[in-house]
Amino acid sequence: MWGIALTILGMIIVLVAAGWLGLRVKPKPFPAYPGQTAALESVELPADLPPPVERFYRTLYGDRIPVIESAVITGRATMRVSGITFPARFRFTHRAGQGYRHYIEATIFGTPVMKVNEHYLDGHSRQELPFGVIENEPKIDMAANLGLWGESVWLPSIFVTDPRVRWEAIDDVTARLVVPFGEEEDTFTVTFDPKTGLIATLEAKRYREATDEAKIPWHNAVMDWQEVDGHLLPTVGAVTWMDEGTPWAVFTVEEVVYNVDVAEYVKAKGL
Repeated sequence: MWGIALTILGMIIVLVAAGWLGLRVKPKPFPAYPGQTAALESVELPADLPPPVERFYRTLYGDRIPVIESAVITGRATMRVSGITFPARFRFTHRAGQGYRHYIEATIFGTPVMKVNEHYLDGHSRQELPFGVIENEPKIDMAANLGLWGESVWLPSIFVTDPRVRWEAIDDVTARLVVPFGEEEDTFTVTFDPKTGLIATLEAKRYREATDEAKIPWHNAVMDWQEVDGHLLPTVGAVTWMDEGTPWAVFTVEEVVYNVDVAEYVKAKGL
C-alpha cells in the first residue's frame, strides 16, 4: 500500500516539476510578417495640445507626425489564465482606429496548448477562446473598443492624426484622451514620464466580462521604450485589472510593420 502511495506521489511530483519547467520555456518568435513598412506621409504637429502631450510628440517625432493607417505588431508575452502564468507569443493586426485582430498562442515547453483568435471589426467583438466563443455582447464590444485604443499606444501618432480623437488638459504630467465609440465617446487618463516626456500609463474603466455590472479600473503601464524596426515605441507593456492588483499580461514587442495592406489579413484566423 505504502509503495503504491509513494509511487503516485512521485509521479505527481514529477508532473508538477515538469509543468513548472515547461512554463519557463519561451516559445520561438513567430516568423516575420511578410511585408515591409510603406512610406509614411506626415502632417504638422497640431497646435494647442496640452503641454505634456505636445512635449510627448515633439520628443517622439519632432514637428512632423507620421500618418499610420495600419500596423502589424508581433512579439512574445506572459499571460495569466485561471491563476497559471503561461509564456505566449502574439500577433496583433490593426486597422488604425477602426478595428483589430488578435492571434495568441499560450505555450508549455514552447508548444502551443491554447490558442486565441479574436477580432473587433465594424464595432463588434468576436472572441474564439479555449473555453468557447463570445460574441454579440454589448459590454464586450465596449471593452474591445477600449482595447483598440489602448493598443494604439504602439501607433501613437493616431492620437493626433485621427480627427475623432482629442486631448484635454489635466496637469503638467497628465492629460485626458477622448476616443470614439460609435456615436459615443470613451476616455483614458494618460500620464507622462516627467523625465523623458514619454507615455508612462493609460488608465480607463472597462468591462472584463459580459456579465459585469460595473466597469473595473484597467491599468496599462509602459515599462520600456525602445527602437524597433526604426521606430521608437513601447516595447514592454503590463496590463492590470486593478481589482487583481498584479499584471495579468506583459507584452514584449519584437517586430512592427506599418501601413501594409491588412484588409484581408485583419479578417483572417491564425498566423
